[in-house]
Amino acid sequence: MARLYADEQYPYPVVELLRVLGHDVLTVQEAGRANQKIPDPDVLAFATSEERAVITENRKDFFRLHRIQPRHAGIIACTNDRDWEALANRIHIAITAAESLQGKLIRVVRPSK
Repeated sequence: MARLYADEQYPYPVVELLRVLGHDVLTVQEAGRANQKIPDPDVLAFATSEERAVITENRKDFFRLHRIQPRHAGIIACTNDRDWEALANRIHIAITAAESLQGKLIRVVRPSK
């Protein structure tokens, strides 16, 4: 399963559900990097050094980072969805379908109603 790094604002209930699905998820808080206002490029660099894909709702900034810094361990950019279980399942499906997350930008969007 995937090695992920959840950025500081990522919903913890989704992290827990992804773990249940078998993914290795490290949070910013668990890494001892919370409340430090770490810039997004440094978040991505840390995740890459740990061979983890960043999981974030900060889509715009990480889309830009992917364009300017395509060598990373992966970026999973999600839309905001308070249906935690549905979001975790969409992420799980998207990342297990990918052969590798290396250098990929994966978009996980909430379905329209």
